[in-house]
Amino acid sequence: MKTLILFVLFSGALLFTATAWNRSQVAPDTGIRFTNGSWDEIRAKARKEKKIIFLDVSASWCGPCKMLKRNTFSDIEVGEYFNAHFINVALDGENGEGRLLAKQYGVHGYPTMLFIMPDGSIKNTAVGYHTPKQLLKQAYRVVN
Repeated sequence: MKTLILFVLFSGALLFTATAWNRSQVAPDTGIRFTNGSWDEIRAKARKEKKIIFLDVSASWCGPCKMLKRNTFSDIEVGEYFNAHFINVALDGENGEGRLLAKQYGVHGYPTMLFIMPDGSIKNTAVGYHTPKQLLKQAYRVVN
C-alpha cells in the first residue's frame, strides 16, 4: 500500500512537471518581437521601413507591466499585428536610455505604451494594463 501511494505521488509530480515544462515551451515567438538598439537606430529603422514605433516603457518592479508582458504581449494575434505594423521596443523607464526617453515623452507611470512616428512625435499613448483586445483596438486606431 505504501509503495502504491508513493508511486501515485511520484507519477503526479512527474505529470505536473511535464505539463509545466510543456507550457513554457509553447512557441516563444508567437507574441510581439521587440527590437534592440539605440533610439537613433530604432528611429532610422522606422524611417527606412515606414513604420510607427511601438514603445513599451515599464519598470522591473511593476506588477501590471509583468501582466502585460505575460498576457498581452505574448498573445498570438497581438504579435502578428504588431510585428507586421510597428517597430516594437521595450525599455525600462528607470534605467539607461529608457530613463531619458521616459523623461522626454513625459512618462509618469508604468506601464506606458507610446506609438511614436519616425520623426519622434507621439501619435498615441496608452497607459496601464491592456488586454490583448484593448491593445489591438489602440493599434488599429493608430494604423488606420
